[in-house]
Amino acid sequence: MTKLILALSLLLALSATAICQERRVAITIDDLPVVSTRTDLANRRKITRKLLKHIRKAKVPVIGFVNENKLYSNGKRDEDQIDLLRMWLADGLDLGNHTYSHISLHRVGLDAFEADIIKGETITKELLAEKGMTLRFFRHPFLMNGRTLQVKADLSKFLAGRNYTVAPITFDNADYIFSAAYDKAFDSGDKLLMKRVGEAYVPYMESKLAYWERQSMKLFGREISQTMLIHANFINSDYLDDLIKMLRGRGYKIVDLETALKDDAYSLPDTYTGGAGISWLHRWAQAKGSDQVLADEPHVAEFVLKASGFDSE
Repeated sequence: MTKLILALSLLLALSATAICQERRVAITIDDLPVVSTRTDLANRRKITRKLLKHIRKAKVPVIGFVNENKLYSNGKRDEDQIDLLRMWLADGLDLGNHTYSHISLHRVGLDAFEADIIKGETITKELLAEKGMTLRFFRHPFLMNGRTLQVKADLSKFLAGRNYTVAPITFDNADYIFSAAYDKAFDSGDKLLMKRVGEAYVPYMESKLAYWERQSMKLFGREISQTMLIHANFINSDYLDDLIKMLRGRGYKIVDLETALKDDAYSLPDTYTGGAGISWLHRWAQAKGSDQVLADEPHVAEFVLKASGFDSE
């Protein structure tokens, strides 16, 4: 009887641990309304509708980050493009600011960057207000937020003054490379290459997620709530359903960004001042020492890299 009680106690303890360690991830989608070589309105509508169909089917919260320069034609508001954002809001999804023109802070400097942030608020704020919502989140283009601690501090103060919460990324990846390869294969009529790139995409994303899980364990001794970055592109319009199934297959609950950011890990300072845009997990790791950065991060397959036209990730 004593052994049975001990066994049951151990089982309950393990179950409680498993519950406490529930995997969570927030899905964030950049470069709305659409980023693709397929720039005509019909295809932009098709990509948007397919992305939203996957999201509705999965019944998950998603936030999209907008570049408002895509909402103008010949210097005037383009209601057809703006309607693409209305489709997101009609499905109950949130929108954030990704600057007006997706410029690099490191290239243009703080004053121009802050001006681009303000310029990128106009229409998004208006659309959110129509739904009784407010503009709350900001995503840095290229994940670049300052080459000095002073610039980082000044930008953080500016964003806080405009009531923004920064949207960091832990589950970084190169979906943009797969996107370029997929678009180019489509444009050239190479359906076989499209299929090959598509079939490699979700397994690559799963290998990247497994890496970030290990990096999280190395740093924190637990798996933190992940924040995933993907883009509003052609390949995701075809494969987002499979991506979500992969996440759920790994035991993830898909949560909104606000919930994910409640994880204590996100209260850590970001002191990274390097030139590249990197995951916050790597930023925190580098702050502890280079030996904390986990080796063997998965890379894009060579055939995808070649098809994309990129020299490297």
